[in-house]
Parts: sequence; C-alpha cells; structure tokens
Amino acid sequence: MKLPFIFAFTSLATFSFAAPAFNDPNPQRYDFTARASEIDPQAKEHPEIEFVFSKNGKPTDTQNASVDTRVAPQGKLVIWLMGHSAPLFERVTGYGLHAIRVHYANGWFGKFGKEPPPADDKFLGKIRLEAATGDDFSDAVTIPKPDGMMERSFQFVKWLSAKNPQGKWEQFIAKDGKGLDWEKVIISGSSHGSTTSARFAKQVKVDRVVMFCGPRDQYETWQVLPSVTPANRYFAFSHVLDGGWSGDHYCRSWELLGLHQFGPIMNVDVTKPPYGNTRRLITSADVKGDDKHAHSSVVPGGAAVKDASGAFIHEDVWRYLFLHPADQIGEAVPADPSCEKDLRNKPKKRK
Repeated sequence: MKLPFIFAFTSLATFSFAAPAFNDPNPQRYDFTARASEIDPQAKEHPEIEFVFSKNGKPTDTQNASVDTRVAPQGKLVIWLMGHSAPLFERVTGYGLHAIRVHYANGWFGKFGKEPPPADDKFLGKIRLEAATGDDFSDAVTIPKPDGMMERSFQFVKWLSAKNPQGKWEQFIAKDGKGLDWEKVIISGSSHGSTTSARFAKQVKVDRVVMFCGPRDQYETWQVLPSVTPANRYFAFSHVLDGGWSGDHYCRSWELLGLHQFGPIMNVDVTKPPYGNTRRLITSADVKGDDKHAHSSVVPGGAAVKDASGAFIHEDVWRYLFLHPADQIGEAVPADPSCEKDLRNKPKKRK
C-alpha cells in the first residue's frame, strides 16, 4: 500500500482570511440537526466495524451544526470529532466561529484495542487517517470516501449553505467546489477525537487543532511524522488525574508533536491567560479524585468543573484554545526526561 508523500511545514506565519459579514434581517443563533444518510445518498453503513445509521430503532447518524449571526464572524469552521456537546457549540459560536459535528466511520474505536501490533507502530494512526479522509491508508479497514470525515463534512456544509444562507456557510467550500477549504477549519475533539484530529492535521493543513484529553495512541510513533499543519497550531488541555496524563500518554504525544518548542506545561489553576503563550495546558481542578470525571472535565459540558456560583471555571481556557493567535508562542523548553516515551516496554505512572 502506497501512502501519499507529504512535506514538513514549520512556518509560524499566521493564516489570514477575510470573513464575510453576516447580513441577517433577524440575527440569532441557529442550531441544526440532520441525518448523514439523508444528506448524501452515497453514505453507507459499515456493520463490520459497528458503524450503522440506527441502533435499537433510533438514528445514530445525526449530525449537528450551529452558528450565531449576532456575533462578528471569525471566518473559521470548528469540526468536532466526538459526541455532540451543546455547551461547547454555544461557546465556539459565541466566539464567532461556525461549528459542525459529523457522523463518520469511527466505529472501529473499540474494535482493535488500545495496543497495536508491535510490528506496526503506526497501525491505529493509519486507521484514523482512513476514517478521516476516506483514502486507503490501512489494510485493517475499508472506509470509502463518502463515509470519511472529510466528505461527510463537505456534504453537510453544502446542505447548510442551502438550508441556512444567513449563516454564510458557503465560505468554507473550496474554490473548485470539490471539498472544504481546510485552511479555514479548526479540527477538534476529545479523547479518541483529539487523537484523530492530530493525526488528520499531520496530513491535511488546517487552521488549528484543539485537543482535549489527548492525544492517545501511546504505543505509536505517527506523532513524529512531518506535519503540513505547523506545530504551533496544535493546542492541548488535560486534567492531571486523567489516566492518559498519569500514564504519560498525553505528555508523550505533546512532546512528539513538538509542542515543547512553544512553552512549558502550564497549570491554568495558578496562571492566567495567555498562559505564557504555551500550547500545553493542564488543570488539577477538584473532581473528587475520579479519573473518569477528570477525563471529561476539560470539555464544556455536564462534567466540566464549576465554581461555588455554578459558573464554569475554565471559560478563559476554552477561549484561549480556540482563539489565541497562533503566531504568539512561548519560550521553547527542553523535553521532560520524566515523561516516558517508550510506554510499551517501560510503563509507569506519572506523579
């Protein structure tokens, strides 16, 4: 199997776009849901990886989108790669970003386990890339283009452009009309979604990558591959009680991605924005010692930590992750010798 060749790109130059202004006679927040199977007749099920359009009589291919025409537009589209989070969409649209969540062939997540074959240290990364692009990267799965994240996103944005002209969705379609303009996309996710976001951005140049509680793939080395998305455009946030942090999964991936070039790891509980312009943020907020709660606590939603008044404590962090100017970077620091890189042979718990 021949993989496309990509060039490394390390420029810190800022991507600049002129966002078309909204011209909505009734400015408001718009929220949409639509089934992928109804938007694109080419979309197919893949029961071999437990990826279907319905389960127990209920649709599973529902997609979500939001835009707020009351807010000055940033001209960027957030594509979220995990389950729908209304609080997340409320925030990013409040920043002037468009947002969608698509149903794509990610059902393989629980099928191949967390530990890939020792002979292939990019096994899971290839599956992630095939699920995201619909191109043939892996011998373990067969995911055609209409069922990959890229095509599902393109078809959804075309549908939104016709359904909601007030939202100016057409700005995210490439000039040739054959796909999205990916340099206007912020690819983001949590856990597996953050891992796939990072792997995808290595291959396809995007505006930014926002990684919550991830990336994982702790036994793989695709994280060191050349990236067409500049390394300063990867942003990460984790809780220190998350098993992925205590097991060195995240600190390892962050360093292999080169994020220590842009500042030290900063604890947002004891620092303020812009957090030294770093790309690596952590929190030790009170989650009652629950590592599973810790894992999901960094994303806006029901598990996010609140203060005594009931307000989320990480509002500034979320705004920073999605809006901080990518050309503003912190001072480079050495790799952390206490962050174990060879987790297959030398597992340990991070203190």
